[in-house]
Amino acid sequence: MSITPLEIPPFDASIVVVPWHDDVVDRIGFDPRSQYAELFWLNVLGPSASWLLRRMVTGLDEYPGGYELDLEQTAGALGLSYSSGASGTSSPFIRSLNRCVLFGAAQPISGGLAVRRRLPPVAARQLQRMPEYLRATHAAWRARSTTSADDTRRARILAEAMVSAGDSDDSIERQLLGLGVPPHAAMTVAGAVTAGAPHTGPHTGAA
Repeated sequence: MSITPLEIPPFDASIVVVPWHDDVVDRIGFDPRSQYAELFWLNVLGPSASWLLRRMVTGLDEYPGGYELDLEQTAGALGLSYSSGASGTSSPFIRSLNRCVLFGAAQPISGGLAVRRRLPPVAARQLQRMPEYLRATHAAWRARSTTSADDTRRARILAEAMVSAGDSDDSIERQLLGLGVPPHAAMTVAGAVTAGAPHTGPHTGAA
C-alpha cells in the first residue's frame, strides 16, 4: 500500500491539525504519551516523530475540534531544523511529520493532518524488527491480559475466514479488534494464521 506524504507548500507558516476518528483504535488503543507508546511505539516512530506526535495530541486535548500548528515554532521547541522555503520540505521537522504518516499515526488532509489521539497495539511485523529485550517486554505485557479459550477459538474462525476471503495480512488483526476480539487473542491468532503457524492453544493469562 502506497503512503501519500504530507506536502506543505513553500512559505506556509502553519498546518491544520484535526483528530483522526477511528472507532476501533479509539476504543482499544494507547495514548501517545502512555508507557506503552514510550516502550514500543518509540522504536517504530523514532524519538523526534514520537515527541512531535505527543505535542500534536496535547494540542488536541486543548482544542478537540482542531487547531493551527505553527511549523517554525513547533520545530524550534523540539530542537529540529525547519525553514519556510522550498528546502524546508526535506528538513528534519518535515521528515518527522512524514514518519507519523508513514507509520499510520497521522494522515494528510487538505491543509494539514488528521492525527490519531490513540495508537493501536504495535503490529506483529513491527515487533519482529525490535530488539529481543523489547519483544520479551511486550510478551510480558500481553501475558498480563487474560484471553479465554472461547475468545481464541472465535478469533481463529474469523481470521481463517478472512484469509479465505483474500483479506490482506495487515488488515486481519485490525478487523478482529473491530469485531470485539480481545487484543491479545487478535494479535496472537492473526500472527499465527497469516504465518501459517500451527495453533498452540489459548493463553490463560497466568502471571
